[in-house]
Amino acid sequence: MTRAAWGSRLGFILAAAGSAIGLGAIWKFPYVTAQNGGGAFLLIFLVMVFTLGISIMIAEMAVGQISQQSPVGAYRYFGGRPWSIVGYIGVFCGFLILSFYSVVGGWTVFYIVRSLDTAFLTADAVVLKQIFDTFIADPTEPLWYHAGFMAMTAGVVLAGVQKGIERVSKSLMTMLFLLILVLIARSLTLPGASEGVMYFLTPDFAKVDARMVLEAMGLAFFSLSLGMGCMMTYGSYVSGETNLARSAASVIGLTTGICILVGLMILPAVFAFGLDPAEGAGLTFIIMPMVFSHLGGGQFFALLFFFLLFVAALTSSVSLMEVVTSFFIDEFSLPRIPVAIVMAVLMFILGIAASLSFGPWKGYTLFGMTIFKLLDYVTSHLMMPFGGIMVTLLVGWKACQQVARRLSVDGRPPRWWPLMKPFCRYVAPLLILLVLFQNL
Repeated sequence: MTRAAWGSRLGFILAAAGSAIGLGAIWKFPYVTAQNGGGAFLLIFLVMVFTLGISIMIAEMAVGQISQQSPVGAYRYFGGRPWSIVGYIGVFCGFLILSFYSVVGGWTVFYIVRSLDTAFLTADAVVLKQIFDTFIADPTEPLWYHAGFMAMTAGVVLAGVQKGIERVSKSLMTMLFLLILVLIARSLTLPGASEGVMYFLTPDFAKVDARMVLEAMGLAFFSLSLGMGCMMTYGSYVSGETNLARSAASVIGLTTGICILVGLMILPAVFAFGLDPAEGAGLTFIIMPMVFSHLGGGQFFALLFFFLLFVAALTSSVSLMEVVTSFFIDEFSLPRIPVAIVMAVLMFILGIAASLSFGPWKGYTLFGMTIFKLLDYVTSHLMMPFGGIMVTLLVGWKACQQVARRLSVDGRPPRWWPLMKPFCRYVAPLLILLVLFQNL
């Protein structure tokens, strides 16, 4: 079976960036940063991204590119059959994430529909919070949007790598970036916005503790789509001539840039409107309609923003489904279409439980967490960091020479490789283990 491939290096970078940006940057980054005190958390997050993040991303892409296989086959290719277990865990992690991620993706579709109603644009935070809380607590309505979002995700994956994933990523990421710039300009001119800027950019190191470091690491993994095989799978579609280090740096730069821009879009408005910065998962969905209510043509901007938020969510969900789909294609030579459909149905079913945990099943908890929070915690705080540990160990010990050759320019490893090798062998696994141990 001929393996799919990207049509261009730009298409690969935008698809990988789309996977990384998604809801991680626009939905999760602002509220997690706000809950953890702003500036100090931002600084730790950036340290994580530009040390652990970029190392693991290069490692994942290289392993995928050299093996030309999905995570299970890639780990087996370098480490033998026992290592394939790590790949199975990564695929299962992607499966779990998409099951609850699709629920949030469905929220974006709901807000597209609500943006058509002029009464939706109001500066009354109580009304907007009530709209959000009532919607997510409903036992049936969010499920329809969850189903629609999952169906659209499957539709893109069914179309394949170039005609589906690459085309969608290329066409709309630029629009998202430009709209964010427009909304930042409005957010920063609101009365009291400067307090939000200071909160976001000024570190308060008295707030730093082990829990914050864990949160920053988990958010870095989630925001960059690391530790679950997304970058490994996308790397497997890359030609041997592509410069992976530059591609990874481009993806990291785009993703962290969008994270910071979104922080400047959301947090100044939070303080301008007197909201609680630790509002939680609904922060973006509550604050942005308030910003739009102060804009000329606010309904148009609201409709466009939530549509592009949906697109950002879709590019991430597509990468997650592709991890699962490519596993069955590579391992069992199954056709893409039935695999994608069956997986979408199974993930939708698990997502039902995640959605109901905001409503009728809110009282059912395990380890003090609802089903949604438990899925989020297990994947972003345990499974993804575990995947990060294992891919760095794989590259540091098993695939070291092959990765060095693949990253070489004119027959020589890059200048930074002498640092990358010990970092993958010792530093990165130890750092992640220490944080995980502290958490457990």
